[in-house]
Amino acid sequence: MNETKKSDSNEIRSELAEVIERQRMTKDEARPEAVQRRHQKGQRTIRENISDFLDDYPSIEYGSLAVAAQRRRTPMEELIKNTPADGVVTTVGKVNSHLFDQSKTRCVVIGYDYTVLAGTQGFFNHKKKDRMLEFANKRKLPTILFAEGGGGRPGDVDMSETLVAGLEIKSFSHLASLSGLVPVIGIVSGYCFAGNATLLACCDVIIAAKNTNIGMAGPAMIEGGGLGRFEPHEIGPVSVQSPNGVIDIVVEDDAEAVEKAKQYMSYFQGSVSEWECKDQNRLRDAVPQRRRRAYDVRRIIDIVADKGSVLELRREFGKGIVTALIRIEGHPFGLVANNTFHLGGAVDADSGDKLSRFAQLCDAFDIPMVSLIDTPGFMVGPEAEKTAQVRHFGRIFTNFVNITVPVFSIVLRRGYGLAAMAMAGGSFHNSDFIVSWPTGEFGGMGLEGAVRLGYRKELEAIEDPEKREQRFNELLAMYYEHGKAINMASCLEIDNVIDPAETRQWIISGLDAQPEPEPRSGKKRPNVDCW
Repeated sequence: MNETKKSDSNEIRSELAEVIERQRMTKDEARPEAVQRRHQKGQRTIRENISDFLDDYPSIEYGSLAVAAQRRRTPMEELIKNTPADGVVTTVGKVNSHLFDQSKTRCVVIGYDYTVLAGTQGFFNHKKKDRMLEFANKRKLPTILFAEGGGGRPGDVDMSETLVAGLEIKSFSHLASLSGLVPVIGIVSGYCFAGNATLLACCDVIIAAKNTNIGMAGPAMIEGGGLGRFEPHEIGPVSVQSPNGVIDIVVEDDAEAVEKAKQYMSYFQGSVSEWECKDQNRLRDAVPQRRRRAYDVRRIIDIVADKGSVLELRREFGKGIVTALIRIEGHPFGLVANNTFHLGGAVDADSGDKLSRFAQLCDAFDIPMVSLIDTPGFMVGPEAEKTAQVRHFGRIFTNFVNITVPVFSIVLRRGYGLAAMAMAGGSFHNSDFIVSWPTGEFGGMGLEGAVRLGYRKELEAIEDPEKREQRFNELLAMYYEHGKAINMASCLEIDNVIDPAETRQWIISGLDAQPEPEPRSGKKRPNVDCW
C-alpha cells in the first residue's frame, strides 16, 4: 500500500509564497516613501484611515491584487509597486461593534488612495467600486466613501481599442441608488475633483477636513475648457464649500473626520443603553425675560440632549436653523431649531432648504424629529424674494407634511405665522404633540407688526409722539396677553404649556407612544435629496 506523505504545515509552497508577496506589496509597509510624503502633509494613508474607522481591520478586502490598466505602457513590476489595488481600497467590516448588535455594524468601505496616481479613477478601480456597490445594495449595507482624488484617469490604455469614452460605467448610478436605502457617508481631506467629487456629492453627509478642496473639475480640466489657470487650492476650498452648504461637517484632520463618521453612523444603528444628561432645571432660565433679546439656542440643545450626543450638520449654511442629530435617553433623534442670532430666527431660503433636506434624511431612516420653535416668521422683502424663497418655503411644507416619522414640537418663545407652522410639520396639529414653554407667544404674524397694521389709522391720528407710543404699547400688551402660551393652550391650539425642565420627559413619552416601525425590505422614499 502506498502511503501518502504528510505535508509540513509550516512549509510555504511557491504558489502561496507568490500570493503572500503580492499581498504584502499592497500594504503601506511596502511603500515607506509614499507613506512618509503623506505624513509630511499632515494626512494619513487610506489604509490608516480605514483601520481607524473599522473595528476589525484588516478585514475582508476585495480586489487588492488589481493594478492600473497600463500593462501596455508600464512593466508589471512597476505597476505592482506603484499602483497597488489600482488606487482604491474596497473592504467590508464592522463599526461601533462595542455599542450595537453585529447585524447593525456591518458596512462597506470604499477608499481612494491618493498615493496611487493622485487617487484617480481607473478602469479596474471602477470595476471594484461597481462590485462593492452592488454588494452593498444587495445586502443593504451602509457605505462609507473616502473620496480624495483627482477624478478620471486618462493614462489607462490597456483597453483603448475597445473603449471610447466609458460613459456606460455604473459606479455613479450604483452609489446614487443607495440613497434612502442605507446611510451613505462621504469623507474627504485634500483635493477632491471631478468624478471623485461627483461620488462625494451623492453621499448623505459630507465630512471634510480643513485642508479640503472640492470641485467638479480640477486645474487641468478648467484650463482645457479655456477658463483660465488655477492652482488646486484655489478651487472649492472649505471657506467656500462650507458656507454654501456643500460640506455638512468641517473637521480639523483625518482623525477627527473618522471620529465624526463613526458618530454619525451610530445614530442610524439604534439606541444605546448608557447615557447621561445635564441638570434640566437649567432650561428654566434659558430664554431671556426680555422678549426681543437673542439667545444661544445651541446651549438649550446641549442641555436637552444626552451629554456628548449632539452632532450638528451644515452649521455655516442656512444659519437661521440649526439641524443636528442627538440622543435623548440613548435614543436617536433629528433636531431642528430656530437660531435667533441670525435674522432674529426668521426662516430664509437657505434655512428652508436645510430644513427640508434634513426632514427627508430623518424620514428615510425612521429617525423621530424634535422641533424647537422660536421664529418671527418667514423672511420678507424685495431682496429676500430674489432668492426664490417662495418655492424654497413651499418645499418645507411639501417635505415636512409628507414624512411619516413622529415630530415633537416645543415652542420656546415666538410661534408666529407660516414659519412656525412649517417648523411644526406644516400645522401645529401635524406634530405628534406641540407644547410651549411659559415664555411662548403666538400670532398670525409678529405682534408688533400686527398692531401697526391693524391699528394704523388710529395710531396715525394721534399727533403727540409720546401718546402714540403709549397707545401702541397698550395695544401690544393686549395682543401679547391674548397670544400668551397659557391662552393658546386654553383654546387647544397647542397641547399644553410645560415646565421647561420637563422637555425631555415629554419627548420620551411621545416616543413611547409610537408603535414599532414596520420592517421593510426596500426604501421608504425614493432617495434623499443631495441638496
